[in-house]
Amino acid sequence: MIKLYDKGIYLSGNNEIIAEEQYCGNVQKEEAKKGTIAWSILASHNTSGNMDKLKIKFDSLTSHDITYVGIIQTAKASGMARFPLPYVLTNCHNSLCAVGGTINGDDHLFGLSAAQRYGGIYVPPHIAVIHQYMREMMAGGGKMILGSDSPHALWRAGDDGRRGGRR
Repeated sequence: MIKLYDKGIYLSGNNEIIAEEQYCGNVQKEEAKKGTIAWSILASHNTSGNMDKLKIKFDSLTSHDITYVGIIQTAKASGMARFPLPYVLTNCHNSLCAVGGTINGDDHLFGLSAAQRYGGIYVPPHIAVIHQYMREMMAGGGKMILGSDSPHALWRAGDDGRRGGRR
């Protein structure tokens, strides 16, 4: 059973969930935050030394074929010589839906050559899509992954069948 709470909760020593408004103990919220899973992950990836001004270093990067061309071109124009982290160039499920193949063949060739040139990891079409590959190959306990996604999910069809406004 899932229960929603309007405010925070505390987890007692015997793994009992106590709603914030029912907790009777003396708790400093700022100290309690330091005991969360999120805090430990952020702290282990923060390179600034100041938890109020995070400077996060990710474990890996990822983009799919709808977004990686522009990202790599911008990085190259900004002086990038090598990918600074493991960078996975993979596929969006929408670009693999074309009858007889893919709608982004030229982007896939660009991704392959970029991975070879700058040291990335290229996932060929029809092998895996971005979420599946990253979940199976790059994700893990305490890891942080930065990925780009396209805005297609933010659009809906208008009354006339064309792309409509944002949700």
